Amino acid sequence: MKKLSYFSLVVILGLGLVSPLFFVSEAVAQEQQEQQANQLPISWENWRQAKAEAEKYDQEGDYVRALQYYLEYIRQAEGLGKPDIAAWGKNNAAYMIIKQHKADQATDLAPAKKLLEEGLAINEATEDCRARLQSNLGYVKLFLKD
Repeated sequence: MKKLSYFSLVVILGLGLVSPLFFVSEAVAQEQQEQQANQLPISWENWRQAKAEAEKYDQEGDYVRALQYYLEYIRQAEGLGKPDIAAWGKNNAAYMIIKQHKADQATDLAPAKKLLEEGLAINEATEDCRARLQSNLGYVKLFLKD
């Protein structure tokens, strides 16, 4: 009888620990599915929309929101097989981070550095784009220690 009681206690305690973990993992899985469902399909129309929104928020000085749209611009360009356009998107996204840094020196420039280096690694980037990427990377390197 005692063995059955101990076994029941272990099962109940085990379920008590497993259930919250199960619900947490279910919540994470559901959140990931929602994020995937919320991603726009790849299209020129969605690329143009992301570009327009990014430029609008940049002009309004909302660099965080502009950055979000430039990241979508990059995703769309990459999905469309346009690495030259993606390189410009990486430059523009990095520049939003630089603008944030100019307004608030506490802004981390590491993500900008990563975007700029990724842009420079794109063989199809135009000379003008490469010059801008390099210039922005020069600014970033003034503040980051390798």
